[in-house]
Amino acid sequence: MATKPIPAFSFLSTAGSPKTSSPQTVPCDESERLRLIAMDDEDLAVVSCHMQDALVRVGDMAYLPNVRRFALVAARFDWCASVQSGRTERARTGLHFEGVTRAARTGFDPALPDAVLNVLSIAFEPTQAPAGVVKIVFSGGAALRLEVECLEAQLHDMGERWMARAAPVHKIDDDAKG
Repeated sequence: MATKPIPAFSFLSTAGSPKTSSPQTVPCDESERLRLIAMDDEDLAVVSCHMQDALVRVGDMAYLPNVRRFALVAARFDWCASVQSGRTERARTGLHFEGVTRAARTGFDPALPDAVLNVLSIAFEPTQAPAGVVKIVFSGGAALRLEVECLEAQLHDMGERWMARAAPVHKIDDDAKG
């Protein structure tokens, strides 16, 4: 899989999340907002679970090489709310990685800022401890590869929630069923 460097962006866009045109907002108390920190691969697995099926606009991702940070804003599907109460909600969520020395992408064009990617997984592969590579995999073969000095990530819900049209569904190929 050939990767291409991600150009530095000046800042993230704060407009135009990938939500419906007239969302039904859901009240959200500050204490209900998800906040996670990942300092190792087990922590990042928890972040990955919460980010599964998050929708990310290409224009809402940024590599900031001067401060060695990669950040994105997503419309995170709240799987916990779905399982516990049957609610289909999304939350505007920020995720950033510190100590990023290089960022590369494949399978999407940064010149199309309104294109929407669907997060499948986020994983860490150590290289020379504590350094390693964070891989963010999206549906459709798109991916990000972040080289990091060490794993340090933070996830924060940032404001209101809204009702999702439906819970995400994953089709399983006949070959994958075994």
